[in-house]
Amino acid sequence: MNLTHMKYALEVEKEHSISRAAANLFMGQPNLSRAISELEEHLGIKIFRRTAKGMYPTPQGEEFLGYAKSIMGQIDAIEDIYRGRGRVSQRFSAAAPKAMYISCAFTELSKYVKLDESAEIFYHEANSPAIIDDILNNDCNLGILRYKAEQRDNYFRLFKERGVSAELICEFKFCVAVSERSPLNKKERITKEDLAPYMEISHADPYVPVFPSLSSQKTRLSDKVNKRIYVFERASQLDLLGSNENTFMWVSPIPRRILKMYGISVKYNTYYNQVYNDVLVYRKGYIFTELDKRFIDALVRLKPGNAAEY
Repeated sequence: MNLTHMKYALEVEKEHSISRAAANLFMGQPNLSRAISELEEHLGIKIFRRTAKGMYPTPQGEEFLGYAKSIMGQIDAIEDIYRGRGRVSQRFSAAAPKAMYISCAFTELSKYVKLDESAEIFYHEANSPAIIDDILNNDCNLGILRYKAEQRDNYFRLFKERGVSAELICEFKFCVAVSERSPLNKKERITKEDLAPYMEISHADPYVPVFPSLSSQKTRLSDKVNKRIYVFERASQLDLLGSNENTFMWVSPIPRRILKMYGISVKYNTYYNQVYNDVLVYRKGYIFTELDKRFIDALVRLKPGNAAEY
């Protein structure tokens, strides 16, 4: 298979147009059309379907293009190393939802970065649609995707179509985090009515994916609460939560170390029992680096349900 033709197909996917892709590639439109046709004939599949709005991948095309992105990304990495465009010996990139156990795993990873070698480390906190884009566009090598457990089969079909490998990390339910000094901390389980007098601290971007379009939907768990503080940055959230006993926050399980650091307790609730899944996602064919393996090991150790950490 011709790698140049693979590059052509990726450009068509990006532009959804033969003419725009041809212009970007500095070639004639007929030549590009012929190259795509030859590639489809060689593979025995239809990579693109032609629509009034442009060219879009077929399900088999999605799978092929996922492999193609992985291959081209590895070729770029090899060229970076051996042609001297950036002799970085340690690379790591991951995209994840806002979750303390994941950020703690990233902290653990940082301890294994060798100080006598060059390094580029990226950690992007985002919602699920953005994480999928990061993986498919080679912006990140690893992603942690979060969705409702009842949607698992739909998402795993989507992963297969897009050439993405996925492995379940954990299942969990959201809990209510409060200051250790809060009256709510005296309760074994929290009700809707318990929360009504308090202020909710909320992520300023609290979105979860809605299948099948991977659009996002704002999560609102406290429908009796009319006092909210929206904060983007996690350290400010936790400091506010631990310092003000009149606040609470919905969270995925938090490691004991972080609870102790900020003077926070986590309480179960009586009414919201939706189960969520966190899954590790990466392009098919991607080979884990040593730093990737360190991060995954930390994820497994710190994941919700590990009694040693919670």
